[in-house]
Amino acid sequence: MRHHDLVVIGAGSGNTVIDDSFADLDVAIVEERWFGGTCLNAGCIPSKMLAYTAHVARTVREAGAYDVDAELRAVRWRAARDRVFGRLDAERDSGRRGREHEDRVTVYEGRARFTGPRTLRIGRADGSVDVSAGQIVLAAGGRPLVPGPVAESGLPYETSDTVMRIDAPPRRLAILGGGYIAAELAEVFAEAGSSVTIVEKEERLLGPQDETVAERFTELVRSRYDLRLGREVTAVAGTPGALRLALDDGSTVEADTLLVAVGRVPNSDRLNLDAAGIATHDDGRVIVDRHQRTTADGVFALGDICSPVPLKHVANREAEVVAHNLRHPEDLIAADHERVPAAVFTQPPIASVGLTEQDCRDRGLDCLVGTAGYGDIAYGWAMEDDTGFCKVLAEPGTGRLLGAHLMGAEAPTLIQPLVLALTLGIDAATLARSPYWIHPALTEIVENALLDLDL
Repeated sequence: MRHHDLVVIGAGSGNTVIDDSFADLDVAIVEERWFGGTCLNAGCIPSKMLAYTAHVARTVREAGAYDVDAELRAVRWRAARDRVFGRLDAERDSGRRGREHEDRVTVYEGRARFTGPRTLRIGRADGSVDVSAGQIVLAAGGRPLVPGPVAESGLPYETSDTVMRIDAPPRRLAILGGGYIAAELAEVFAEAGSSVTIVEKEERLLGPQDETVAERFTELVRSRYDLRLGREVTAVAGTPGALRLALDDGSTVEADTLLVAVGRVPNSDRLNLDAAGIATHDDGRVIVDRHQRTTADGVFALGDICSPVPLKHVANREAEVVAHNLRHPEDLIAADHERVPAAVFTQPPIASVGLTEQDCRDRGLDCLVGTAGYGDIAYGWAMEDDTGFCKVLAEPGTGRLLGAHLMGAEAPTLIQPLVLALTLGIDAATLARSPYWIHPALTEIVENALLDLDL
């Protein structure tokens, strides 16, 4: 049995654990599918590259609002797809080759399963290999969840893992789910020419967002898509390319292609964790302490397989924590999962950090609410934007920021001053009145929302 000082299972954020400080160790990386993980190959990066393409198309199509005569002839889907994945696949392959050529790093292609404490069997195309390790990092990520009626139908479907690589946009695309993956990909394919129907069991899209954001976004996209809200799929029938979705209200949806985007599940069930004494939560996430240690001695975990906040920037931060703690067991540091910002790259884009207004109600917290509209600032006039807004929540008396939510142009960038304020403990009044805010710039939307708190 080959022994390594350290084995990392998963080459997404797990790959970033191994830096120059591990040069004196015998390290192995086990990757079942693709270097770079979901983000590089089927998640954050390709979806945002295609979302930006959709944004350019939408800008051209709506140029008349700015007295510009322009005509959108077409989105050349295959060319756009090949541009995106030509670059990203090269990045993936380069990352893999770089690791394979490093001294004291062994790359195993295959699926790892525990056979005992810190012992693994790696299934490969040419047979299996058994290895042991002094320490192990679980970074095996997650995968799309597929509901029973879809899986049991035997009919083809796409997920976020596959749909961005298809050869042509479908004429009729049905999307099952109403979260951020569904919302982003709906826009990508709508701008590429698909007629989109979204089936979502909740009454609003983007339900986890602040209620004002979810309500306004849902209303904005009603004219773009056929929304079937408060509905669930009970069966999928038809033939490939001519699908028929039966909904629980007795209605049906006809589609050429079905995209399943109802959420993701951790890959913990594929690792035989019981053999290693590694416990999981009821939802399958590996249990870790604040230092990213699992219930098994010498085994750490990071990313979607364990994180309560399954976002790439969180996985990267957890990787930094794990790397430090592996090398400095006498000086452990912790990952902080409070005040994590997130964004949805739709049009309009959305960004958030901290508590929502409904969170405050559920927790019995009093909060002040400040709002400002893009249409009330000069650059919003330039953009002819009458829908975008910023909403901030603060503690009465102290002005301590509790949460912030934006929907509008550049929201994922504009949220950052509010992220800093929440993280560093800068109160709303100080943030609004101490620094200069450039005029006329979109940042005035943040300033005005803070001033609206009237502290």
